[in-house]
Amino acid sequence: MRSRTFAFVFTLVLAASSLAAQTAGPEGNATNGKRLFSAFYCYACHGTMGQGSTAGARIAPRPIAFAAFQKYLRQPTGQMPPYRTSVVSDQELADIYAFLRSVPASQPAKAIPLLNQ
Repeated sequence: MRSRTFAFVFTLVLAASSLAAQTAGPEGNATNGKRLFSAFYCYACHGTMGQGSTAGARIAPRPIAFAAFQKYLRQPTGQMPPYRTSVVSDQELADIYAFLRSVPASQPAKAIPLLNQ
């Protein structure tokens, strides 16, 4: 019974760490990602901090899992142009993703004194 419990717990821990790795994505440099976000004109549709606009979806501060992010950039389904590896490398995507993950969440309206007068 003990070995079954250990095996079950081990499997859960392994699955959780695998899921966390998939969500977090590869190591990226947020500083370089911010530069690339600007250089590739991502801000034109997604706003300077990924907050979204009328032209593009909100993609920060909590972007989708890296695998989905990468797949969508390579093969978008909407009006967004595809960003093939010849244009944006996988490492550059990882850097952009790191930047999007580094964007702090905005404060709730009740935490802004001016809005509570």
